[in-house]
Amino acid sequence: MRVEGFFEGLGEALGAAIKFVVDLLSGLFAMLANAGTKFIDGLASTLGMDTSLISILILIIGLILLYSAVRAFMRASVIAGIIWALLGLWVLSWVVH
Repeated sequence: MRVEGFFEGLGEALGAAIKFVVDLLSGLFAMLANAGTKFIDGLASTLGMDTSLISILILIIGLILLYSAVRAFMRASVIAGIIWALLGLWVLSWVVH
């Protein structure tokens, strides 16, 4: 009888420890998800765009094109820089209002 009580207490302690870790990780991930949602909402409302995944991807593509324009200008390639800049601005004009 005493052995069964020991293992029951050990199981309860282990279960409580696992529950604590799961609750801690759940709270951490919920906090990170909430922060990410607030960041995307703030970015989208400032730029005047939707918060859909497609809009965010188009925004990232446009920024990459503008980054390519800056790199082209730094290499003293004016024609390529102008082309990349125009493409980047054209893509960004789709999402930014």
